[in-house]
Amino acid sequence: MAESGRRRADRHCSWCGRRLAASGRQGRPRLYCTQSCRQRAYERRGAVQRSGLPEDAVVLSAAEIADLQDRLFQLRCAAEDVGTAAEDGASTEELRKMAAEVVSVAAELERLR
Repeated sequence: MAESGRRRADRHCSWCGRRLAASGRQGRPRLYCTQSCRQRAYERRGAVQRSGLPEDAVVLSAAEIADLQDRLFQLRCAAEDVGTAAEDGASTEELRKMAAEVVSVAAELERLR
């Protein structure tokens, strides 16, 4: 039976971000793809608690921050390109292609890991 016409949202591992296969089981949904990811998340929670940071704190390495900044820059440039093309009278087809690129960059940006 369809779920009210909505497509079931893909679930991803809370540690590594890999897509979780639908188990078809009832009960609480899986959070991690492997026992290894579950263990690493447990270790990270313990480290956060020992450090005195709030439980909902997000800790990123310098490399992760640099990668995030690069992807945000790509998104801004793609959005600016669409605006410039629209002002310059670009064709509808060209604007569609550029908008699709903005969506692609934004979707990639959603993945933090």
